[in-house]
Amino acid sequence: MPEAGVDTRTKPAVLILLGPPGAGKGTQARMLEDRFGLVQLSTGDLLRAAVKAGTEAGKKARAVMEAGELVSDEIVLEVLRDRMQEPDVSRGVILDGFPRTTGQAEALDALLADQGQSIGAAISIEVDDDAMVRRISGRYTCAACGEGYHDEFKQPARAGICDKCGGTEFTRRADDNAETVAARLAAYHAQTAPLIAYYEAQGVLERVDGMGPIDAIATELGAIVERATA
Repeated sequence: MPEAGVDTRTKPAVLILLGPPGAGKGTQARMLEDRFGLVQLSTGDLLRAAVKAGTEAGKKARAVMEAGELVSDEIVLEVLRDRMQEPDVSRGVILDGFPRTTGQAEALDALLADQGQSIGAAISIEVDDDAMVRRISGRYTCAACGEGYHDEFKQPARAGICDKCGGTEFTRRADDNAETVAARLAAYHAQTAPLIAYYEAQGVLERVDGMGPIDAIATELGAIVERATA
């Protein structure tokens, strides 16, 4: 029988998903949400929702954003703390895009400790930079229906005609060129390297090969989540 005054409720699992642009974090996070009932939380979405809801933290964020300034770590953490009190995150959360620095990671640890929680796993989706440049810079979509294609991996069955809707106009994102992608990857690695070391020192870092098939990556991530939420 539990001691009087001891909170025996299961705390939500807290997972961090690290990976460069184009590594498939969004796709994998959605699959984890569906499989495990987790909720993906990104700082941008959190701030917009808090501002719209008019919470105290949201009011602070709105004032800063309207002044054209960057929202402080303190406000982001306050918004995150409020969000993690909502009933839909009872199974756990996947943090995407936060923390970005070791200072933020330390502040997040302190916030979680106050709530009797800790990081279950920090999952680094590892990629080969040269392959990622080819993967991202080759992407294009149908202008009519948004169906995705790739110069190397997925071309329409009939050249110049969308398989899904028959459209003949295609578009590419302006920043999906080799030079921009290479620069984004370099910036990501420089920014994330200290976080990798931080979570590795804590013994919660998990590495996943992000260059394999989507299903294989999902299987590996699922095993990590099962261990972290057991």
